[in-house]
Amino acid sequence: MFKRILEILPAMCLATGTAWAAESPFIGEWKLDPSKSSMPGEMKVQSEGGNKYAFDFGGGAETIVVDGSSQPGYGGTLLSVKAKAPDTWIVERKKDGRLQLKATWKLSKDGSTLTDYYREFESDGSTLSMDYVYQRTGGGPGFAADWRSIKETMNSPFSMPVKEFQGDGLSFITPSEQETKNVKFDGKEYPNEGPNADRGASSSIRRVDERTLVITDKAGGKVRDTEEVELSADLKALTLTVHIAGRGKPNVMVFERR
Repeated sequence: MFKRILEILPAMCLATGTAWAAESPFIGEWKLDPSKSSMPGEMKVQSEGGNKYAFDFGGGAETIVVDGSSQPGYGGTLLSVKAKAPDTWIVERKKDGRLQLKATWKLSKDGSTLTDYYREFESDGSTLSMDYVYQRTGGGPGFAADWRSIKETMNSPFSMPVKEFQGDGLSFITPSEQETKNVKFDGKEYPNEGPNADRGASSSIRRVDERTLVITDKAGGKVRDTEEVELSADLKALTLTVHIAGRGKPNVMVFERR
C-alpha cells in the first residue's frame, strides 16, 4: 500500500563503501509493527461532468467513466470503478490480465467520511489487507472530494528484507509490492526492479551516518518521495519515514528485526 535530506557524504566514506555494505547493520529481515506505525493516505476525486471522474491517488490524475469497465490508467494498468450503490463504489486495478487490487468504498450517511476496505493481490497468491477511514477536507458532493485518512489499520503481515547488492550497495525488497530498490553509495540512480515496479522509477541513496540513510525515489525524472532510514541504537528497530512529494504529513513505518 509502501513508501516516499542531510549533507552529502565526504569522499572518504565512499572509498570504504564496499566494506561498510558487507557489514551493514541495515541488512536483515524486518517486520512492520503496525502499533507504532502511521501510514496516512490522501486521494482526490473530482467530477468531470456526467459519470466521468478524475482520480488522483498520488501518481497524477486518471480520468475514467464510473461504469465498471476497465479503462487505461497509469503505469500500463487498467482502472475500473463501479457504483454498486449510491453509497458504495468498487475500485479495481489490473495489469497484464491480473487483478492487482480491489477496494470497496463506503460513504457515511452525512458524506463526511469514507471507509476504504483495501486489498492488494500479489502474484504469489498472498493478499495485503488494509482498512482506511478518510475524512472529507474539501470538494463534493458524494464521492467527489479531497480525502485525508484519519485512521489506518494494517490487517496482514508486512515485511521488508534488506540484502547486500553487488558488494557495496543495498537491496530494499518489498515482497507485498513485488518491487526491489537496488542502490549503491555512488550518487547514481538505479532502476527499480520487479513485476510491479513503475516504469521509469529509480532510486539513489546517501549515508548520513552509521545508522541513518536517505533514499530518493524518482519517477519520470521527478522526485516522487524521499525516505529516511534510521536504525535504533541497539540495531533492533528500523524506522522508515517517507516524505511523499506534495503531501505535508509523512508515512512513518517502524520495523522490528526478525
